This record gives sequence, C-alpha cells and structure tokens, in this order.
Amino acid sequence: MSGPFFNTTTRKLWYDFVRGVITSFCRLFWRVRQRGTEHIPASGPFILAPVHRSNVDTPLVCGLTRRRLRYLGKEEMWKYGWSAWFFDNLGGIPVNRGEPDRQAMRRCEDVVANGEPLVMFPEGTRQSGPIVSDIFDGVAYLALRTGTDIVPVGIGGSEGAMPKGSKFLRPVKITMVVGEPIPVSAPAPGERVKRSAVKELTERLTAELQRLFDEAQALAG
Repeated sequence: MSGPFFNTTTRKLWYDFVRGVITSFCRLFWRVRQRGTEHIPASGPFILAPVHRSNVDTPLVCGLTRRRLRYLGKEEMWKYGWSAWFFDNLGGIPVNRGEPDRQAMRRCEDVVANGEPLVMFPEGTRQSGPIVSDIFDGVAYLALRTGTDIVPVGIGGSEGAMPKGSKFLRPVKITMVVGEPIPVSAPAPGERVKRSAVKELTERLTAELQRLFDEAQALAG
C-alpha cells in the first residue's frame, strides 16, 4: 500500500474481507435468505437495481455475489477522512443526490465500461411502504447509454430491520429475491438515448421491482 489507497489486488482482498464479515453477520442476525442468485452474471458488467427501504440494504446486497460490487453513495458518507478512505477503498462512488451529478454518472459509465458490476438504487433515497413508485430515470438512462443489462432485486424485511430514522438494528427475518436480467441494447453509433426508451425501460423496471418486492415481502413474513 502506498499513500491513502490500496492497489488493485489489495483492494479486492480488503473488499473480500469486509464482505465476509458483513455477510456472516447478516446471515446470523437477520437469517437472510436469497432466491434467484443464479440470475447474477458471473462475468461482465451489469447494474444491480434493488428496492430501498433501509440503510441495511447496501450491506445486504454485497452477499448476493462474490464479485466486487461498486456502489453509488450519498456524498455525506465521504465527510470524514476515515470514512472517505473506507468507502474509496471499497470502490464507492460519491453522488450529490440534490441535483444531477454528471461527474458521478461519468464514473458509473467508466465502471461498466471496465466490465464491473454497479449497484444503483432506482428509488434514490430510502422509501417506506409496500409500493414501488416514482423511481428515477438514472438507472434506465445509464443502462441504455452503455448497453448494460439491469438485474432487479426485491428485499423483504429490511424496513423492519432498521426503519427510516432508527439508529438501532432489529433481528427480523430478511429475504432477497433476484430477478432475471432485463436485457438492454446501446444506441447505434452517433445516436442519442431517446426519452421514450428511458421512460419505457423505467416503467418496465418499476413493474419488475414491485413483483420481486412483493415476493420478497411474502417470503420474509
């Protein structure tokens, strides 16, 4: 290690260590069950798109694959030197949620261009309740711009594990259901991503997330 960052090999070892600690805790504390993990690609880029009801959703999804996932996170998570070091070396990407963040979008494009999987929560910030609605167009736009498939994920029980505004974890049962990848094709060279295509893909993703969320909620009880 030189300076504040690990090299590529050491970052992967660091990620594997942190992932192992997190997944072991999740399995023991929340009795996490997973369905449909065979739908997660073993190689190449994809956008993992989970529903978002709790702060614990981010650590939960790292247990879905041994591949190193890259995450978008609110820039406040990089507020302190130690937290910036921690999230940078885990491959985090800070984003300003209050306005369009072109720099973060370019970094996301670089991630998938390098063949890495990227986690994006289509609902943006945490939501409450059983309905998936008003998701942002960012996931669909990035997928169409880069020709990257979307893998939707329903997470049932996480809102009870740590509701919005809560500072404590609760030992509830959590189930994650991974859907089949939604295939996406990039526009032809020189063509721009059409708004109609973004809208259509967003609507399709919303419907699939609702289906998976309903299933995950039922399984979690």
